[in-house]
Amino acid sequence: MKIFVKGKPGAKNSAVERIDENHFTVAVKEAPKDGQANIAIQEALAEFFKISASRVRLVSGFSSRNKVFEVQ
Repeated sequence: MKIFVKGKPGAKNSAVERIDENHFTVAVKEAPKDGQANIAIQEALAEFFKISASRVRLVSGFSSRNKVFEVQ
């Protein structure tokens, strides 16, 4: 399943907000340096879906706030 995520790096608190079936807003504390925010978003989504982080893969949007993740 592909989901569309709007990332908010550098937030005060980490949170996952579901907008609709396939759209999410994910706030993480990590800065967008060296992919740290992408990893934090991946881990937050894995925790939200209660699955392993290895089952969540970033498909596109590596350097953008708008990202596409694939969840297995």
